[in-house]
Amino acid sequence: MKLPQDWRIELHDTLQQPYIKEIWDFLNKEIKSGATIYPPQSMVFNAYNKTPFKEVKVCLLSQDPYHGEGQANGLAFSVSNGVPKPPSLENIFIELKNDLGIPIPEHGNLEKWAEQGVFLLNSVLTVRAGVPNSHKGRGWEQFTDATIKAISDGREGVIFLLLGKQAQEKISLIDVKKHHVLTSSHPSPYSVDKHFFGCKHFSYINKLLTIS
Repeated sequence: MKLPQDWRIELHDTLQQPYIKEIWDFLNKEIKSGATIYPPQSMVFNAYNKTPFKEVKVCLLSQDPYHGEGQANGLAFSVSNGVPKPPSLENIFIELKNDLGIPIPEHGNLEKWAEQGVFLLNSVLTVRAGVPNSHKGRGWEQFTDATIKAISDGREGVIFLLLGKQAQEKISLIDVKKHHVLTSSHPSPYSVDKHFFGCKHFSYINKLLTIS
């Protein structure tokens, strides 16, 4: 697990905090106990590696990684090529099609989004296999909160897309006077019909990017 240099500079102060060591100690304990952790260690900071700090145009916030075998690849909602699309991602593609007419892709790999400036961030970066939210409250939230704050403080005009209640709680970290904030329900099948389908956030994001 290695954070790229540009993000290390922006997060220098938080990387010195005691909770960082506590995260590593917890993960090492999990591994020694025989637990399988997702995503693979090489992909834990994939969102940071794929989207440099100065190239963040959209920050899409979600919760924790997929906990099924082979699903999580370090990018929120994304799965690697060859992995079936989870329902939440399928619903994102449905809204994209309804909103912008974009055909639903055969794969669920969002690496191209990340490389184009969409920072796909989960509030928790790891999870135990088969146990959702199992790494919640272990320090990752402090780290990703610091990440959101760094983007808010160090950039201007970033579009924050907060999907679900947990993501929307992060709004206090964002300077809404210098950034755009869009919210909706989570695209999970349990909540997608409430305020996600029909939100038309993607066409609005395109409009904001065009005029920026």
